Amino acid sequence: MRISTPSLAAALLFAAASPAFAQDADTAPPPAFTVSGGAALVTDYRFRGISQTDKDFAVQGTFTVSHESGLYATVWGSSIDEYVAGGSDQEIDLIAGYKHTFGGTTLDVGVLYYYYPGSSQFIANYASDFVEPYASLSHTIGPVTGKLSAAYAPKAKALSVGNGKEDNLYTALDLSAGVPNTPVSLSAHIGHSFGPSYLTIGKEYTDWSLGASYTWNHLTFGVSYVDTDKALYSALSGKNISKGGVVGSVGVSF
Repeated sequence: MRISTPSLAAALLFAAASPAFAQDADTAPPPAFTVSGGAALVTDYRFRGISQTDKDFAVQGTFTVSHESGLYATVWGSSIDEYVAGGSDQEIDLIAGYKHTFGGTTLDVGVLYYYYPGSSQFIANYASDFVEPYASLSHTIGPVTGKLSAAYAPKAKALSVGNGKEDNLYTALDLSAGVPNTPVSLSAHIGHSFGPSYLTIGKEYTDWSLGASYTWNHLTFGVSYVDTDKALYSALSGKNISKGGVVGSVGVSF
């Protein structure tokens, strides 16, 4: 969260007049709750390698409240194309989790609820929403961080591809590193979706990406190449929405 600061002259005058208060402020404990968030514009919203916007632009936003205990709650949203969920042009993710760091290792566990407003607008009683518990373990050595993660969506009608309720498992390995003495970061990702379910639209597949980002003040500019070993075509446009492509982004955080 951004906090405005007084001018240098006013700050010096206040410190000289109230040295005891200034000392107390410097040693004050951090707040129990912290708030963060941001917004981004991306040239294509890729979810596990597959475009959710028919390879067009998307607007995204996020808001997180974290507690010093490690508990957190996040709301994340993005514009999507209607083929993702019948009649819906929004995805809203509601997330509750717990994160704990010991040494250079961080454990992150939680549950994510995918909500698609208006998904039954054109198809009555259409089921699109589903729940996905997740867990990840990351470790940092110097500027490099590696993360192993898994997300499992239990059997649900929303995940069916015609065989009743179905489930889905996704596993991933991510590597990221900041280039020393620069605002540049590099990243690499590989993941595998085990099907069949609506998230794989048939057989299981693998996705991967390579990316770089540049941070300036509260702005982050990113570019990445995303690809899969799957051939999946949009029924509306005929585009191969799983084909490799370059994705650009610009985001702001607070």
